[in-house]
Amino acid sequence: MKVDESIFKSYDIRGVYPTQLNEQVLPVIISSIYSFFQSKLGEKQLSIALGRDMRLSSPSLFKIASKTLVDLGADVVDIGLVATTTFYFAVHKYRYDGGIQISASHNPKEYNGLKIVMKAEKGLIKIGKSTGMEEIKKSALEANSEKRKAKNGKVVKKKNMVREEVKNAFKIAGEGKVKKFKIIADTANAMGATYIQELFKKIPCELVKMNFKLDGTFPAHQPDPLQLETLKDLQQRVVEEKADLGLAPDGDGDRIFFIDEKGEIIPPSVITAIVAKELLKNNKGEKILFDIRYILTPKRVTEEHGGIPVVTKVGHAFITEAMQKEDGLFAGESSGHYYFRTTGGAESSVSVILILLNVLSREDIKFSELVKRFTRSRESGEINFKVKNAPEIIEVLKDKFSDGMVSELDGVAVEYPEWRFSLRTSNTEPLLRLNVEEELIAAKGRHAELVDIIKKNAISE
Repeated sequence: MKVDESIFKSYDIRGVYPTQLNEQVLPVIISSIYSFFQSKLGEKQLSIALGRDMRLSSPSLFKIASKTLVDLGADVVDIGLVATTTFYFAVHKYRYDGGIQISASHNPKEYNGLKIVMKAEKGLIKIGKSTGMEEIKKSALEANSEKRKAKNGKVVKKKNMVREEVKNAFKIAGEGKVKKFKIIADTANAMGATYIQELFKKIPCELVKMNFKLDGTFPAHQPDPLQLETLKDLQQRVVEEKADLGLAPDGDGDRIFFIDEKGEIIPPSVITAIVAKELLKNNKGEKILFDIRYILTPKRVTEEHGGIPVVTKVGHAFITEAMQKEDGLFAGESSGHYYFRTTGGAESSVSVILILLNVLSREDIKFSELVKRFTRSRESGEINFKVKNAPEIIEVLKDKFSDGMVSELDGVAVEYPEWRFSLRTSNTEPLLRLNVEEELIAAKGRHAELVDIIKKNAISE
């Protein structure tokens, strides 16, 4: 069966099961991944961590992936049913040569996929478009990955990885005395439930569970907190039950969104700023990274507390790569991903939860008050356009606003003393994405002008 080239994405391999990704094409893809690992790490017997999520097709794909790797000569470390953050933690902590997580993240139930990482000198390399995905794709499409029979590898099981991950979160966050908060979590029947349950065994908080039973059919809603409608039930329940905050991880647990006691969704840029301040207390002069969509809040808070701000391209593979290049201490992304040097430059949602609870306990204030204390700008929210001529529109805005401070790091971003905007093409969808932020005291809704210019110059799909 021929491999569908469209399943090779910017950050992972992902497609509909069983039409695009299935037990017949998986051995070819796994062989190509293993050949890529060997091309970078040497022709030796490699240790490969293998994990999976709760999707209905994951057990079958896991079995095929494991057999293929063993046949190729790999030592497979079966870490079982785990969140992607736990998978990253395991690969980094035990210095496995590489890892493959069977998951389709926040995508609907009919999807499945593979997330791929490889060890590096300082941490992890997430395999994406700029770090090896094109090589893997080419090998799989040509079916020319090596088929020679090596000395058979073996499978060993590694248990208690979630427990180890949570233990590590306490090292990152510090042993602050957490108050007895009431917290409501909606894990969308997905993998975030695993580390949230484990964390709450260790802290004196009341956990109210929503949709905690692992279920790959996602009976409640799609596990994607970027689709704000999926948060409405959680927001309502936080208010009705007078909870202190709400938690909403995505399908594989590597993203997390927070709800304050008023039911408001907290901008990830503010969460980034809060965590950055905490980490900088004992790490003055370290670098804090954040993506180009919203920078005013994390940049200013980082500078105020002795850190060095670094702006990156959007996308977890790019940010992990930048974390290593810059030797960053911490990074936050506007889509709810949070990265730590101590986890190999990978996400650790559970560490972010614990840091926030430590801060709220120490400061003894409401979550909304803490957020207000850290907010430095008003954000528009991402505005998306389906257009055929994205590059031309980017050039139009770059020319029109050329009197501002222009960056072409990722699309175009223009900054003025009181406001800024970012316009870029999506790495995962055929969309043009606009983000605008303004100083709180000077907010004038400038996004309306930009939307009008884009619409006037757009050739619609």
